[in-house]
Amino acid sequence: DLDRAVYRRFNEIFEREVQVFFAATGTAANALSMAALNRIGGIALCHSEAHMNVDEFGAMGFYTGGARMAPVPGPLGRINPEALDRAIKRYSQDLAPAGQPMAVTITQATEVGTVYSVDDVKAIAEVSRRHKLPLHMDGARFANAIAATSISPAEMTWKSGVDVISFGATKNGCWMADAVLILNPD
Repeated sequence: DLDRAVYRRFNEIFEREVQVFFAATGTAANALSMAALNRIGGIALCHSEAHMNVDEFGAMGFYTGGARMAPVPGPLGRINPEALDRAIKRYSQDLAPAGQPMAVTITQATEVGTVYSVDDVKAIAEVSRRHKLPLHMDGARFANAIAATSISPAEMTWKSGVDVISFGATKNGCWMADAVLILNPD
């Protein structure tokens, strides 16, 4: 009954039906999200300062069977959409042995305390879509980003192009209470 109540609450918060998978930690939620999005030789593109890249790198590789992170530059801890487009184009089909992009991941709020605006998220989602890549959001400090912007969780995520979010509750006062939310099951 408690699980169903939490599922209903997530559906209310995100203004649509979402698939919920509980995880004990944010690291587990991020790594399992990437495992679900993985392709053989997978590369997840992220900001160079992203927590997944700096502090959780081994977890994703373990759960995906060897996928790796490819850092993308941008000011203030946020991916620059033009730099993202260039980074994705570096991995042409001719370079398949070097790996192929499997997803783009952004951290909300970032490791340096900045927040992606809805327009920022939409611009990154547009680049991701053009290259047929899902967009993942590491929502470690998601509640802080929502409070800072006064934007609804739905507007900040799936309405802006986010497919999967690692919903962080641990950094917001909960103990072992993170979750993977599939916002777009396609």
